[in-house]
Amino acid sequence: MVYRVIGLMSGSSLDGLDIVFTELNENGGRWNFEILKADCYAYDTPWKDKLQSAIHLSAQNYLLLHAEYGHFLGQQVNKFIEVNGLQYKVGLVSSHGHTSFHLPKQKMTAQLGDGAAIAAVTGLPVVSDLRALDVAFGGQGAPIVPIGEQLLFPEYLMFLNIGGIANISFNLPGNYIAFDVCPANRVLNMLSELQGAPFDEGGKGAARGSVHSTVLHQLNDLSYYQAPYPKSLANSFGTDTVFPMIQSAGLSVEDALATYVEHITEQVGKVIEEMPNDALRHQKLLVTGGGAFNDHLIRRLSEKLAFMQIEVVVPATDIVNNKEAIVMALIGVLRWRQEYNVLSTVTGALRNSIGGAVWIGQEA
Repeated sequence: MVYRVIGLMSGSSLDGLDIVFTELNENGGRWNFEILKADCYAYDTPWKDKLQSAIHLSAQNYLLLHAEYGHFLGQQVNKFIEVNGLQYKVGLVSSHGHTSFHLPKQKMTAQLGDGAAIAAVTGLPVVSDLRALDVAFGGQGAPIVPIGEQLLFPEYLMFLNIGGIANISFNLPGNYIAFDVCPANRVLNMLSELQGAPFDEGGKGAARGSVHSTVLHQLNDLSYYQAPYPKSLANSFGTDTVFPMIQSAGLSVEDALATYVEHITEQVGKVIEEMPNDALRHQKLLVTGGGAFNDHLIRRLSEKLAFMQIEVVVPATDIVNNKEAIVMALIGVLRWRQEYNVLSTVTGALRNSIGGAVWIGQEA
């Protein structure tokens, strides 16, 4: 069965809206994919400010933004279709939305971007609210990408996505484990912005800096890192807890970048070391997300994992940039097929779930 789907992903790093048109093919339970068209529409300053400050709005204004952003997403889909000549070729849109609140202990998660608005603007069927049912079942609602990793990249046992938050997945024999490791690009980008750059290109600033051992120790001692999985992080952990800790230390931007890259490296290395070593030795770690382009971070990660003979693999650029949007497309298709699309073994929910709200935008 062939599905041609648009997947939408807005990450916590606020880089922009990832949009991919992919062909997903299921044959005898095996899935493969092809990226047909892809782009990233950068947020302008007003939209970046709106999304970043959404958690501080009144209930009414938050819901107004939810609707406004949904219409915006629909307009971006229409623009993408027009630019790429995809009229009458798209069967489904699957939208992750932009995470604002994430409080799984209170059984609540919220992603901005009203699916009904997307459907109304595009006239296409839309799947949205992909995390909500898992959280209602007592799960973390994150990560949800592992179902896609399992089905689309079966040759790998380990996956690391370095976005605004770094999350990791392990496809161990009889056990799929995944969780958020630590804040990543959101903090690195905030540090880079202190010297007028949106991000640390290639990790060059971090490579010039020196690691501050006291700050590194304080970061590694944060209670989240001692908690067992399944576990997940809200964006506020990076912006309201981690970033102020680094800022208060009075480091130069380059030293702060170097120290935080080392923190990411140590936390990723720690969780891999805690897994059954025999299963992971001589394996490959597939790294995607914007952090895969941080050469200094990838180099430090490779050095950290060398003793386990683990090869750090950065795939083709189109997969690095679009893996999460592709997986969102797959999750939407699984919802359309009424098949499980969130794994309880990963999130800690009571059971696997078929998550997502379906909005039929076209006429019957």
